[in-house]
Amino acid sequence: MRANISFLLAALSVGGTLVDAFSPYELKGSALRGPDLAESGRGRAPFVAVGRPGVSSRLFAGGFEWEDPAESFDQGVDNPFENPDILKVDDGEGMKIDPARLLGPRLQGSNLYFIGMMGSGKSAVGDIVARRMGTYNFLDTDSIIEKATGMTIPEIFEAEGEEGFRQVEGQILDSVHAYVRCVVSTGGGIVCRLQNWAKLQTGLVVWLDVDPEVIIKRIEGDENRPLLQTDDPLKKLKDLLGEREERYAQADLRIEVTEDMDEDAVANMVIKELHYFIDENPPAWKKAKAKAQADGLDWVK
Repeated sequence: MRANISFLLAALSVGGTLVDAFSPYELKGSALRGPDLAESGRGRAPFVAVGRPGVSSRLFAGGFEWEDPAESFDQGVDNPFENPDILKVDDGEGMKIDPARLLGPRLQGSNLYFIGMMGSGKSAVGDIVARRMGTYNFLDTDSIIEKATGMTIPEIFEAEGEEGFRQVEGQILDSVHAYVRCVVSTGGGIVCRLQNWAKLQTGLVVWLDVDPEVIIKRIEGDENRPLLQTDDPLKKLKDLLGEREERYAQADLRIEVTEDMDEDAVANMVIKELHYFIDENPPAWKKAKAKAQADGLDWVK
């Protein structure tokens, strides 16, 4: 077991990409909870979503990053919640436009990272958001770790301890954050390492904030939660939240999840709040454009 983890760390530490490190393990779409690795005509293989051919992340060729030119200019997409008429438009197939579909061009390739306590719904909600967006792929760091090491999370904790697991988790994040157009579900303790924040903050970070009492009802009896294998799992959960809450609070968005909210309701709230966050935090070029127009200057189109 230890050899598998050592091999993974070595492969990643010498500058290998996610593709390089994981190719010996023959990762499939089901293991990655959606995305797969497919061959591309340009350098390294990008992520391609199963069931959504042609949806790719940033490509790598000859050591240089190649960006989709379509993301280098303003695509003129506004907040649909501020323009209800947009949501009433028919897409030609008798369906209304999903506001999630309009997030992609507004995010301009930036990744979404879901953080929060175990059992908060990061994987389920992240998967729904990615599927509804259509142009983004979903990745679950815990699932990648299990497939890459050939071990379950509890087995890694037993063999290597929490510190060993956090090392692997950090290396996985190092590789994942090099890609774009991804919705990434992270482990609850990924915020424990300060160096991970540098990677998370390359995208938008969404904290699913759920009360421990709600979480414990969801995961009670789940033996795949090694940190909760104690006599009082609720107390342990509260202790962990107390240690991590200050870090979680640094997220770009905080979504307060109540007991009566299902996964779709949480996803709806995430999508809506992301649109408003983008409104309130426009990219620097958009601020410059608005200032130029206000000053009566022509803006190069």
